[in-house]
Amino acid sequence: MGHMAVGAAVLKIDDLDGRLVLVTGASTGIGAAVSRAFADQGARVAIHYCDSSDAARELQAQIGKAGGKAILVQGDLSQPGVAKRVVEESAEALGGLDALINNAGSLIVRRPFLEMDDAFVDSVFDLNVRAVMTAVQTAVPHMERRSGGAIINVGSIAGIDGGGPGTGMYGASKAFIHNLTRHLARELAARNIRVNTVSPGVIDTPYHETFTTPEVMDSLRKAIPTGREGRPDEVASVIAFLASDVASYLCGETIEVNGGLLMD
Repeated sequence: MGHMAVGAAVLKIDDLDGRLVLVTGASTGIGAAVSRAFADQGARVAIHYCDSSDAARELQAQIGKAGGKAILVQGDLSQPGVAKRVVEESAEALGGLDALINNAGSLIVRRPFLEMDDAFVDSVFDLNVRAVMTAVQTAVPHMERRSGGAIINVGSIAGIDGGGPGTGMYGASKAFIHNLTRHLARELAARNIRVNTVSPGVIDTPYHETFTTPEVMDSLRKAIPTGREGRPDEVASVIAFLASDVASYLCGETIEVNGGLLMD
């Protein structure tokens, strides 16, 4: 394909060459690794970001230097109408849409359940749930014009085990995404659109730098059978696989990427 790798080693999948992919929340962490993974495979990538403009531009430059193609699209997905605009702008700039990676999300702030109010609950669900729903609704017609596509939602181990201290509403929002994935998979399969979820465990990203103390991280690390937190590229590899034709018979699945911390 003539592309130099810009990230860590990722499974090579030839059929991703030329695919048109939107990754939300793509400027750092898992989203940035996903963008690099697709660009390494020859896909054209729309890098969505909210506030991290410098990181997004640096990622775009890295991809371009390695021979890949990426465009930038900005927007606060927690705000009404923004998810629709981001998808529309991405599809227009890319020339269509083959894959949507719903990665953007946040727990906003750790807050005990008894201290949650309606505004806080809305802030979590606006970003983690409503934006995903709008993005999918907007993306489907673009995928149908290209005879189908793939949607990969990024869930969380918190969506299964309920989350750690102060993350209950985040965990609930991710559980919503896990279940929504199964519903969408059934509804969109007839349109040749596959929907799956990747559910990361403890991954070494800026997320934990923001929300998790070193002491808590150390205790989490000790509980992981593999003895370490995961890398963003290890999640990105699974997402790239799910978007490819290699995974053509995977539909409605939630794949855990957590080093054995949670085993179904």
